[in-house]
Amino acid sequence: MITAIVLIKTSVDRIPEIAEAIAALDSVSEVYSVTGTYDLVAMVRVARHDDLADVIPGRISKIPGVEATDTHVAFRTYSQHDLEAAFAIGLEG
Repeated sequence: MITAIVLIKTSVDRIPEIAEAIAALDSVSEVYSVTGTYDLVAMVRVARHDDLADVIPGRISKIPGVEATDTHVAFRTYSQHDLEAAFAIGLEG
């Protein structure tokens, strides 16, 4: 699974509607409304690297009100759940 973090600039008067439209896309797992330079952050998860082109420029960027995107592809994923599972290996109650 390939994870991309997509930073999105939008029309500020339509942030909730744009966020809902992005969140409705199949490969988008979460959308966050954030402060700072960007208005939204979307987490995109796809099976193949080539699928990112279908989702980000092919669908997210075409949603009315999306002005720009900046995409970052994750090399590795670390999460609290993964760390807890790794440390629990071999431990019995």
